[in-house]
Amino acid sequence: MASGVLREAIVDVDAIAENVRHLRRLTASEVIAVVKADGYGHGAHRAAVAALRGGAARIGVSDIDEALALRRQGIRAPLFAWLHAPGASFAEAVHHDIELGISDLDQLLRAGAAAEGDRPAAVHLKIETGLSRNGIAPADWRQVFSEAARLERIGRVRVVGLFSHLSNTSPDDDRAALARFEEGVVIAAAAGLTPPLRHIAATNAAIALPEARLGCVRIGIGLYGVSPFDDRSAADLGLRPAMTLRGAVAAVRRVPAGTGVSYGYAYRTGSDTTLALIPLGYADGVPRQASGRGPVSINGRRFTVAGRIAMDQFVVDVGDHPVAVGDEAVLFGDPTLGVPSARDWADAADTIDYEIVTRVGARVPRREGGA
Repeated sequence: MASGVLREAIVDVDAIAENVRHLRRLTASEVIAVVKADGYGHGAHRAAVAALRGGAARIGVSDIDEALALRRQGIRAPLFAWLHAPGASFAEAVHHDIELGISDLDQLLRAGAAAEGDRPAAVHLKIETGLSRNGIAPADWRQVFSEAARLERIGRVRVVGLFSHLSNTSPDDDRAALARFEEGVVIAAAAGLTPPLRHIAATNAAIALPEARLGCVRIGIGLYGVSPFDDRSAADLGLRPAMTLRGAVAAVRRVPAGTGVSYGYAYRTGSDTTLALIPLGYADGVPRQASGRGPVSINGRRFTVAGRIAMDQFVVDVGDHPVAVGDEAVLFGDPTLGVPSARDWADAADTIDYEIVTRVGARVPRREGGA
């Protein structure tokens, strides 16, 4: 690693762009590239620019503040935000041409009230199809769709899309949700709504359930080269992981058998050995649950975290293998290059790889890389 670098995450922006191109070809659909939660830890602006370069038509985020930040950073593509604070004003969003996900009548009315002159509020109406989160309840479909059509006729809103989310529980569950969604689309059409977009598939269904593509898909985790499937890797899907998390070995010491390591001495050395200190910890998003199990690659050889992961650091027992201060330690990256994957860390922490990449902390510098 470069001198003076303690820890860093390298984000391969070319991988993000290529992942979008690949999924566009695979799905033959318009792509909404989801960069919420700071681009799943990769950097929202960086991910948005790369996704647009790869052919994404829209950028999706969770909330309006995320969308406004992207506008301030120069993103001019259509932006879509779907989760709102109770009673939130939509005026600033409408002023900055941010499309709003609408989940109930109150939100719809507030969106219409936020229209500016000849600038209507652009909305996507969310249809609840069984995930039991937000979305317009089936009992309210006719009322909300009728009001949306009225507001559209008088120029207060412009209905850009109808959308929902799938549970990814099973193909049968997702097909049942898709059928409920199509029922909602029919009722919306009867009310006079014929928006250009319908979208229900995220990365999982966009790949595995072709009938859910509907000409528009929301790509989140796939954007970053992480597989949403337990039984198929990113490489199996033709995707390339975009993030490599690494640190420089900060200290090396030779210790005798029986030496305790880190807090609580959950690990004691079994023989004379060498310990390497890696300056990443749970403050950086390295899950403490992976203590004693997380994989690390140093000088091309894989080791396991020894003892408990602390806030700022953890220890690796490297045995008799030569390791020096300044050597690169890779926690995860592209496994086709011989390093651990985010999935490996997810397995070690009993979680999902979405969480591993998203939780990488703010004090870890991001550096752009590319092929």
